[in-house]
Amino acid sequence: MFGNYLIGLREGLEASLVVCILVAYLVKTGRRDALRPVWLGIAVAVLLSMGFGALLQFGSQSMTFKSQEMLGGSLSVVAVGLVTWMVFWMRRTARHLKKELHGKLDAALAMGTGALVLTAFLAVGREGLETALFIWTAVQATDDGVRPLVGAMLGLLTAVVLGWLFYRGALKINLAKFFTWTGGMLVVVAAGVLAYGFHDLQEADVLPGLGSKAFDISEQIPADSWYGTLLKGVFNFQPDPTWLQVAVWAVYLVPTLLFFFAPGRVAAPNRAATEESKSHDTPSVPQDGPSGRADGVGAAAGGDRVRDGARGTGDRPGGGEG
Repeated sequence: MFGNYLIGLREGLEASLVVCILVAYLVKTGRRDALRPVWLGIAVAVLLSMGFGALLQFGSQSMTFKSQEMLGGSLSVVAVGLVTWMVFWMRRTARHLKKELHGKLDAALAMGTGALVLTAFLAVGREGLETALFIWTAVQATDDGVRPLVGAMLGLLTAVVLGWLFYRGALKINLAKFFTWTGGMLVVVAAGVLAYGFHDLQEADVLPGLGSKAFDISEQIPADSWYGTLLKGVFNFQPDPTWLQVAVWAVYLVPTLLFFFAPGRVAAPNRAATEESKSHDTPSVPQDGPSGRADGVGAAAGGDRVRDGARGTGDRPGGGEG
């Protein structure tokens, strides 16, 4: 359940930040008339993601056992690839995310309503499809259709609340550290999903070695015990994995975590890093100025401030990109 909560929280927060940037930029530039098509695009993206998840769930029920295992194993590999790419992409390009979205939104405003709907749809839809796919594969890996979905929904709801608080300027958090550590935890969750995906492919007779167990500690850690359920829900732990599962888990997890937390990718605790870390914090909203409206709301992701200025009339001097 925790692993799926983390998936929902991480992916949902990214989507929430995207929505905050889009909506705040339109409000700030006096284009409130463009909010309706943007919200329409967001709604279509959410509905498509839900439909995609339902298609995976109900479409697979009519398949044979081997076909289900082949589909589940293949999509698990795809989902882990997408999540791994997303984690590294967020760390690499987050500081330019605001500028990139503003550029796309300016182009869409010039092209008309349809372009606005499409821009919002593409910005949010990718996160939604990734979330639906990864949650579905995680649910298949745990063989429990209730608690994983509850965890994912709680994570998404938490992300929505955090996004709203960011927009209102009521929350201050170092998002650079947040995305770093949640990204690392997601890599651990993804390693378990990948290992179970290979197990599914073994059960579908696509890969050999199903009967070659690396170890069996089912008596020490029963699958139906509370701690066995906890390990299964968080890490997709299996008490009797095959040698291929153990090898895949280790080959993916160890180098991925080492590269993700490599010194060159995580700022050293020096003065420059400290100053940069300060700039990552979400600024609180100042009191209303002479114009009678507050300025500056936003979130920082990976090193850049996201100021929506939703209730302001312009940027403050020296305030970064937005």
